[in-house]
Amino acid sequence: MYEHHSKPLAPVTTYYNRLFRNFLWGGVIVAVSLLIGILGYHFTEDLSWIDSLLNASMILTGMGPVNPMVTVAGKLFASFYSIFSGVIFLTTIAFVMAPVAHRFLHKFHMDEK
Repeated sequence: MYEHHSKPLAPVTTYYNRLFRNFLWGGVIVAVSLLIGILGYHFTEDLSWIDSLLNASMILTGMGPVNPMVTVAGKLFASFYSIFSGVIFLTTIAFVMAPVAHRFLHKFHMDEK
């Protein structure tokens, strides 16, 4: 997918295409994760769809839940979803930033020669 360090640096258009593609895939990952949270909060805590969206959004962004969890299933879901959200956040950032890091390291390696 990316050029080998012995190859020349990819053109800027290729770099922007990689950024765009990874940004879109990052958006898909976040959207699917948000959907998992919405469904989980809706069915385990019997929250309305909008409250489920609010809670899932807040957990996914690291802010914390809005509504208190009252059922055991809701508490378990919230625990696992918060761990899942942390991993998804880090993974998505790494995935979106991969083209930037690759280009920087590739250029740094080329400058070294």
